[in-house]
Amino acid sequence: MGNAVGQMLASAVGIAISPVPLIAVVLMLATPRGRGNGSAFALGWVTAVGLVTALIVAFGGGMQTGGEPADWTYWLKLGLGVLFLLLAAEQWQGRPRAGQEAAVPGWMEAVDTFTPGKAAGLAVALVVANPKNLVLLVGGAVSIASSGASGGGKALGVVLMVVIASLCVTVPLAVYLFGGERAAGVLSGWKTWMAAHNSAIMIVLLLVLGAKYVGDALSGLSG
Repeated sequence: MGNAVGQMLASAVGIAISPVPLIAVVLMLATPRGRGNGSAFALGWVTAVGLVTALIVAFGGGMQTGGEPADWTYWLKLGLGVLFLLLAAEQWQGRPRAGQEAAVPGWMEAVDTFTPGKAAGLAVALVVANPKNLVLLVGGAVSIASSGASGGGKALGVVLMVVIASLCVTVPLAVYLFGGERAAGVLSGWKTWMAAHNSAIMIVLLLVLGAKYVGDALSGLSG
């Protein structure tokens, strides 16, 4: 059980500190339909993360041989690690230069017009159509599936993966619902900080995870 949890932790934390979903949910909470749209966005996010993770783990029986990860899973982790490093390089190339502001996606400007259905759909898209989040999610799920944990241990790994990876949307929603008058100021501060440091956060995150996955894969292949 501990192996399954430990293996997926880095990927789950990586998703949890992803700036885009946090900014998205904060923007929705600031609209007249904030409660409904924010709740729908969080529900869509949790559902998408849970389904992708559970499906990979459920159909990942071939990722083990004699209780140990199959050799091909190390090649998969190597590929994911290299992809993390490439995404880090892409993020570096596209970072805002001094004096520049990061480009704002079109959906952020249209968030005032969203319905709960659109909010939930956006959350699903940010999970499965965003390369960084999807690669992180697949990497975490593969780590759980290829671990030597029992069925119960893997199930717990899936639950913890969903809980941790969803903190970027559930924590802002909880602050909004239970934070009282201070909630708006707290959320605005988070949004501003995350927007300003988006590129730096993702570059460091992707570099660290890329190095970890490549290192784990090379260690497994040479063992």
